[in-house]
Amino acid sequence: MSKYSHAQKKVEAAADGALSALERYKIIITTGAGAIAPDDLSAEQAAAVPVELFSPAVHDAAEAERTASNDYSYWRSTLRMFMKNPVAVISMATVLLIVLFTLVQPILPGQMDANKINNNPETGLQIINRRPDGVFWFGTNSIGQDLWARIWSGTRTSLFIGLTVAVLQALIGITMGMLWGYVRKLDFLFTEIYNVLNNIPTTILLILASYIMRPSVRTIIIAMSLTSWIVLARFIRNLVMIIRDQDFNLASRCLGSGLRKVILRNLLPQMVSVIMLRMALSIPDAIGMEVFLTYIGLGVPVETPSLGNLINSGRILMMSPSLRYQLIFPAVVLSIITICFYLIGNAFADAADPKNHQ
Repeated sequence: MSKYSHAQKKVEAAADGALSALERYKIIITTGAGAIAPDDLSAEQAAAVPVELFSPAVHDAAEAERTASNDYSYWRSTLRMFMKNPVAVISMATVLLIVLFTLVQPILPGQMDANKINNNPETGLQIINRRPDGVFWFGTNSIGQDLWARIWSGTRTSLFIGLTVAVLQALIGITMGMLWGYVRKLDFLFTEIYNVLNNIPTTILLILASYIMRPSVRTIIIAMSLTSWIVLARFIRNLVMIIRDQDFNLASRCLGSGLRKVILRNLLPQMVSVIMLRMALSIPDAIGMEVFLTYIGLGVPVETPSLGNLINSGRILMMSPSLRYQLIFPAVVLSIITICFYLIGNAFADAADPKNHQ
């Protein structure tokens, strides 16, 4: 018969309560005589054990939920899956190099001012429409400005517009979409706002905003942010309605979770891949819209270099073979940026999907 069976019989037989909790819980204690098991104690010895030897166990919720055998991390797995895509990595490196170069280009040695009109030191005449050479790497435009400096300055301006519009679109669209889909009382209000703004042509709103405000980079950002969030908000709203009443959300609400916690902890993580894809695609969309607004005469001022201004200026000279370079160079830069962001967005959307994590 094992010691455990012997101790259990002793506990069951102690009807008079002489044995203390020490025997019932079968705890080995350490005394001056060494380690003594409860089975080796008599009733008198067990009753004489000081209560001070016992202390309640501390419950640690975080330690209780920790699973030592699983070190899964969502963002680490997402990054690992993204890095496995060589096309996405090359695209990301290309975008980072372009952004970095546009920032440091003005302070590099031998660079010209983007708005400076270059004159021939011998004749004093403007160096207009010079084809690319060792001095002017991308040539000059019709008033003698260096296209190399203007293209990188314009890229910096267009990237700033695109990133700012994408961030504003994400902040407004995600917030409105979450409230629209989760809070049922707001559904009617947001639906009417959506119907009103969606039925007005975007071009009309952009033209109206551009006429009301002074032409500038800020005006372009505000004009494009007026309606760009609507599509994202509607998309987020549909996703929220799909997962709003699933079991884990119902359980979270029953346990007393508030609106903010449910949205940030339960709903938002389910949409990371979709949101990142939309943001990545909204950057080239904003740059393309800036080019369109410049084409119809509502873009940034002519003295502010941007890809829209450069492409619009080159479009006029497109039918002249000797001047076609003024359209080709900014169009190539715009195409590289657009393609890279598209590839990055699709790759990150696939990597952020938990189903693809190993």
